[in-house]
Amino acid sequence: MSEIEPAPDQEPLRIPFMQRVLDNHFLLLFLGVVVPTVLYIIWGILELVQIPVAP
Repeated sequence: MSEIEPAPDQEPLRIPFMQRVLDNHFLLLFLGVVVPTVLYIIWGILELVQIPVAP
């Protein structure tokens, strides 16, 4: 019997949340593009706010 399939008298095993996230390639691709983009946008806004106003 394999490790994934439980015996007939046992309930099915739950796959942990992080394993499901890390197995989803499209979600990882999406996070890898979106997270840096959002961080750079926030960083850019903070830099623009810190520029002093010209007299």
